[in-house]
Amino acid sequence: MFDISLTDWVGYFASLVLMISFMMKNLNTLRIINSAGALLFVVYGFMLETSWPIIITNTFIFGVNLYYLRKHYLNN
Repeated sequence: MFDISLTDWVGYFASLVLMISFMMKNLNTLRIINSAGALLFVVYGFMLETSWPIIITNTFIFGVNLYYLRKHYLNN
């Protein structure tokens, strides 16, 4: 019935995780869930036979989230 590839499922799941992350009230929770979505998009970018715009953008987003999470947890 549904002829959806594994690659598409990963892309849809990554999108869902990112959408959920933006519903978080706590900024740290948002960053953690958003990081998971960004990593899923990096995997998705490689599954698309290496889509560099997706990989580069989401690696950057993951790095920014990691930077601020590390900064938060080291200062508390």
